[in-house]
Amino acid sequence: MAAYTTIDDPSAYFQSLRYTGNGASGGGTGGTRDLTFTGNSNMKPDMAIHIAEDHNQQKMITDSSRSWASGNHELSWSITNVEGDTNAINTGAYGWIGDGLTNGIQANAGSGGDGYANRNNEPFYVACWKANAGTVSNNTDGDLTSSVQVNSTAGFSIITYTGIDPIEPLDIGHGLGEVPDVFIIKNRDRVANWGMYHKGLDSPAQNRNLKLNLTSAQAAESSFWRNEAPTSTILKTGEQASVNVAGEDFIAYAWVERQGFSKYGRYVGNGNSDGPGPFVYTGFRPQTIIIKRINSAQSWIWHDSKWGTKNASGSTKGNIGNLQSAAMVMESSTNVLDDYGDIDLLSNGFKLRSDAAATNAGNSTYIYMAWAEHPFVTSTGIPTTAV
Repeated sequence: MAAYTTIDDPSAYFQSLRYTGNGASGGGTGGTRDLTFTGNSNMKPDMAIHIAEDHNQQKMITDSSRSWASGNHELSWSITNVEGDTNAINTGAYGWIGDGLTNGIQANAGSGGDGYANRNNEPFYVACWKANAGTVSNNTDGDLTSSVQVNSTAGFSIITYTGIDPIEPLDIGHGLGEVPDVFIIKNRDRVANWGMYHKGLDSPAQNRNLKLNLTSAQAAESSFWRNEAPTSTILKTGEQASVNVAGEDFIAYAWVERQGFSKYGRYVGNGNSDGPGPFVYTGFRPQTIIIKRINSAQSWIWHDSKWGTKNASGSTKGNIGNLQSAAMVMESSTNVLDDYGDIDLLSNGFKLRSDAAATNAGNSTYIYMAWAEHPFVTSTGIPTTAV
């Protein structure tokens, strides 16, 4: 049997964890709390997305290309605010998720020990990717010099750049050496929408855009990507303040598929809530899935095996210490876990077991991003055990 993946242990490049805040520092230094990953490999992450599971709080993004060391480098994927202003306040006083461990991540206790990342008795979730251990290099492939840190094995790049005058289409070097399947860009210095390119958008995908901070459907917006597809070296942007303003700083994240580790695609819903619901083949058992309906306004949906999975018999598993009545999801438009989006995680993909409009409406199109918990077939050609 031919080898299916070159990444036998996905936890070396992607991990997620759940924890309950304790409202205090401890176990770390400088007012931080240490959180340890539980995967097979130790992992020091370079990007983190942080979600509060049951209270009103922005969904925060931090990365090592900017700085883990202070709260004023946070962005939120659910709003348009400038860097460090994730709730109309400077979150440096309210907690952050950042670097500091050889295996895990640190949560700042924040002002009074009850900050965003460690509020007492509140559940939190964080998903993390490994890039290049915070080491960046200059990239001159585009119209300006971008700063990139790339993990070619996992197909992930973090790109920062400063806009140039005038506001015009830009070529931006990404460093992957392959055509990215997905990338997102945010202006760090002004209130502006997140732009997202995904190869699964309706053709031509390079003339379509999704806004990470909105629930709106895909839109034909050449001002974002100027109707030119990305290349193996370049992200193509348009004339838009969200992607280029002279002297302003930007962040971009780009992904390319890795067989057995990551998959970025699309599927069509059928509106069925039982066995006939669509099955999406990924080639691995997913750890984390992000889903967005693109032909209608619906929330972005985030699901993780740690929130549970519901199989055909209705049994569930997952969650910290207790079972759930159904698989849980996080919506971009709410601040609590929701139990309507039943998703069955299989050894080689996922199956929708709900007719929820955000995940499986009839004749509706969805894009997804998925990262592996286990590959379906290892690099030595051995199928993994079904879970």
